[in-house]
Amino acid sequence: MSTSGQGSLLVTVTGRDKPGVTSALFDALTRQDLAVLDVEQVVIRGRLVLGVLLTGAHASASSVSAALVRALEPLGMEVEVSPGDADGDAVPRRTGRSHVTVLGHPLRPEAMAGIAGCVADYGGNIDRIVRIARYPVTAVELEVSGVDPRELRKRLALVTSALGVDIAVERSGLHRRAKRLIVLDVDSTLVQGEIIEMLAEHAGCGAEVAALTEAAMRGDLDFAESLRRRVRLLAGLDAGTLDVVRRELVLAAGARTFVRTLKRLDYRLAIVSGGFTQVTDQLAAELGIDYSAANTLEIVDGRLTGEIVGPIVDRAGKAEALERFAAAAGVPVTQTVAIGDGANDLDMLARAGLGIAFNAKPVVREAADTALNVPYLDAILFLLGISREEIEAADAEEGISVQAPPT
Repeated sequence: MSTSGQGSLLVTVTGRDKPGVTSALFDALTRQDLAVLDVEQVVIRGRLVLGVLLTGAHASASSVSAALVRALEPLGMEVEVSPGDADGDAVPRRTGRSHVTVLGHPLRPEAMAGIAGCVADYGGNIDRIVRIARYPVTAVELEVSGVDPRELRKRLALVTSALGVDIAVERSGLHRRAKRLIVLDVDSTLVQGEIIEMLAEHAGCGAEVAALTEAAMRGDLDFAESLRRRVRLLAGLDAGTLDVVRRELVLAAGARTFVRTLKRLDYRLAIVSGGFTQVTDQLAAELGIDYSAANTLEIVDGRLTGEIVGPIVDRAGKAEALERFAAAAGVPVTQTVAIGDGANDLDMLARAGLGIAFNAKPVVREAADTALNVPYLDAILFLLGISREEIEAADAEEGISVQAPPT
């Protein structure tokens, strides 16, 4: 049936959700000479909102309304039928389509108002909003059209801190789900704290090493030179301390869920660290990480010499590692995601298809594609379009029980 030149009707059904509502609606419409142009359905706290756009040569609001009321009122549903767009065609697709992911802890109405206002101010339209997580943060995803994604990212970045939320903007399309390699920094990203500072505490030079680490992460001190100076302070430390530090490592909150979910979806995972292979290699093996790169401490007669063996994995080295891992995985660099927090991660974040600053220093937040400022590594899954419900369903299939907080 051709829909050209025909009128259209918009059907809106609301009420307490229950089995059979959608089936009853479309069954009632089978006796009308109609075609379905668009359908949208959402359930919020058990309440259903269902919209259907219809067209037909003899589309009559009164006859359609009567048929639907007979079918749906017994199910406790309210039905409204109104004229659709004048030409009976579906709403045309607008250019410049983006996915905007908003994460709040909590997510307040004023934040959503600010985001919606920013989108409208620059000529954009919010076509759809859906919640994708309620913990450990509240995350909603907006589909936006009518504004260039790069421009939208810049505009929303200006209001993010004032609104108290994290916002990520990605261009819509198949490439969004095509990212197949995730590369993470280790210190203060995959694990809490800095490995070299943990070693320094055992060596009695914690304050000196921490000061040098902070300067390097801010970008005030060349990373390679900072690392050499810090490692020299560890000279003479018993190599057995490396085993102690491995046992003391605490993963970032949500790290196991993050890794488990991505491995389940056949992603490749890599870690790249300015830390040390004597610690990171075992971490990679424990978590099932596919690729890893880090520095290697020189050990002679069971003690650290204060030197590093081989080339240093610094800012440039991390970007080179990302490219090397992508080649090994057979993944274009444009389909990679890099996650880090310090200045030595900047080249890696810039080179990846998506660079994420995770609880990062200001210089990193400003340069990355997006920034996440909550302490939950698994919240990054929401930026990849993976919902909390999908994570929980997959865990349940494998018998993994995760206690959710009360609603």
